[in-house]
Amino acid sequence: MHDCPSGRRAVLAALAGCALPRPAPAQGAWPTRPVRIIVPFAPGGASDFVARILQPALGEILGQPIVVENRAGAAGNVGMEAAARAAPDGYTLFLGNVGTLAVNPTVFARSIRVRPTMDFAPISLSGDTPDVLLVNAGVPAGSVAELIALARAQPGRLNYGSPGAGSLNRLEMELFREAVPGGLDMVHVPYPGGAGPAVAAIVAGDTQAMFTTLPSALGQVQAGRLRALAVTTAQRVPALPAVPTLVESGFPDFVAGSWQGVLAPSGTPAEVIARAFAATVEAVGRPAVAQRLRGGGVEPVASRSPDAFAALIAREAERWGALARRAGATVE
Repeated sequence: MHDCPSGRRAVLAALAGCALPRPAPAQGAWPTRPVRIIVPFAPGGASDFVARILQPALGEILGQPIVVENRAGAAGNVGMEAAARAAPDGYTLFLGNVGTLAVNPTVFARSIRVRPTMDFAPISLSGDTPDVLLVNAGVPAGSVAELIALARAQPGRLNYGSPGAGSLNRLEMELFREAVPGGLDMVHVPYPGGAGPAVAAIVAGDTQAMFTTLPSALGQVQAGRLRALAVTTAQRVPALPAVPTLVESGFPDFVAGSWQGVLAPSGTPAEVIARAFAATVEAVGRPAVAQRLRGGGVEPVASRSPDAFAALIAREAERWGALARRAGATVE
């Protein structure tokens, strides 16, 4: 088990207790009926991919069917609110990710009605999804350096897509442009509805570059319609072993990723959190599950404890919130 994806984030011990579940009346053995996991995005993205792979393993471990419910909308806020407001009885869980839990509280500061560190009881990480810097296959850039040179030669001519103005993938591009000496003059084109529309746009040539989760684009890369220039993880990923990291490409501090994790509404009984934690760790650790996750570009990873996951959420919210404020990446 790990307390953070790829060992790259320090645990904030002082904040670890902020998401501990509030006491709730004791209940019988859990679960005694089906459990739903709300995924706050449409089918086909990285979060849905992780949920569908964990679904049968968790069902077998817990002895009850697991129902995956996609509740997309507002960059994941619709599903996140539905999960946070559900009864804290263990029969509604939430598959959150870095976007919903760490980016949205800043990006949607004026409209968001969920406070992740208070409205959820974190259970465990379930996967760390690398993001990848892509270009359309027709773009004459075969490396990060060549993309930078192309953008400098054509200021304001290259478009980069994202799943939304305040999305993690947009912030990753802002971080990239910020890290390039002198910056890069590129035009942001946001797309609604998650990674799918933005990936379709770059495949069609409407945009020339983007960051996205690896599972969202792996098939297009393998088919030759998109070219992967670099991944955002500290080490290369098994699904694309020939593709360098951004660290290798000259950006030593550029390590990021779209992690996912399981949470419950705040107030869920401690014994339910404990069993859900053990089940998640067991499911992620199963060789068949790990193989399927890695095959789609996701690194299987579980937290050392629910508190460690809570600390990671706090750390990531600080990191990406600060970048969103610098970039002016707010929706309102």
